Amino acid sequence: MPALVVDTDVHQSIPDLTPFLPPVWRERWVTSGLGPTTGYTNPRGVLRRDTVPPGGGPPASDPRHLVSDHLDRYGVDYAVLTGPFVLALGTDPDYQNAIATAVNDATIEGWLTVSHRFRGSVLVNADDPSAAVREIRRVGRRPDMVQVLMASTTRAPCGQRQYHPIYEAAAELRLPVALHPGAEGAGSAGPPTPVGYPSRYLEWHNMLPLTAMAQVNSLVCEGVFVRFPTLRVVIVEGGLSWLPALMWRMDKNYRALRDTVPWLRRLPSEYVLEHVRLTTQPLEEPERPEHLAQVLALMDPSRTVMFSSDYPHWDGDHPGLALRQLDPLLRARIMGGTAAELYGLAG
Repeated sequence: MPALVVDTDVHQSIPDLTPFLPPVWRERWVTSGLGPTTGYTNPRGVLRRDTVPPGGGPPASDPRHLVSDHLDRYGVDYAVLTGPFVLALGTDPDYQNAIATAVNDATIEGWLTVSHRFRGSVLVNADDPSAAVREIRRVGRRPDMVQVLMASTTRAPCGQRQYHPIYEAAAELRLPVALHPGAEGAGSAGPPTPVGYPSRYLEWHNMLPLTAMAQVNSLVCEGVFVRFPTLRVVIVEGGLSWLPALMWRMDKNYRALRDTVPWLRRLPSEYVLEHVRLTTQPLEEPERPEHLAQVLALMDPSRTVMFSSDYPHWDGDHPGLALRQLDPLLRARIMGGTAAELYGLAG
């Protein structure tokens, strides 16, 4: 029996969100959309032009075409939908909350009803934790909604206590929490790097793993996984190769400073390996492919790494070509086995 293939990061497009928004917000959506963006734009755009549906519309806007163009073409059994966007930090939580609800309703009605191979993510506005909890409990009980999705950019490091209600609600419903980049430097967020604002998109894009590193560090050191021992967190589009070095640094410093985090009972790396999952795209591509295999071996990849294509974005990874240099059993785990366990997907 062929190994299961699960794509853990597929971006569906929702061309018209207005039918799912309350009337009070529709005009604002039409005129302003999400509001301020990062200001960093790829001069060629971020969507692949060859993914436009035959009937027209934006790339990845037709669920049936996405099934044929991506799932059928590459033998993908399940696609975890990660939405058209994540929510930047804003100053109007009511508007942001309405957008999150509208995206979730549009995903349920327009995508999850079309194919049993789609699984949805509960988009939340983490800037308003109480509203995020309500949204998780509103739609998170559906078996085809398999995770909570929030921007990796938060007002404070996401391990801090104001975000714990989100993790409590997710753990209650046995949903992983996925952190997705894209809002770094947008809205009312601070600079996208610790040293300020980059000059161009290339620099901004290169440094996205900084956010992932900071959030993993916060989740572990603030004791989120001690308080919520069943919680799993998925780092989407954050890269992979930084994780071993971060775990080494956390473990070394913990041995000298453990009295500052008395709630931790194990090495930080042990919490990471048990509770954190990373998606492959954008997969690092060293000149010598064996170097990537060596780095992966340092992070227990059969537990921590899950395949993603990032369809239909410009830097997506090909399901048939990714990680071909790995041992077949390990590659099968990464391509679908780990995700199937995490999301409860049948073979």
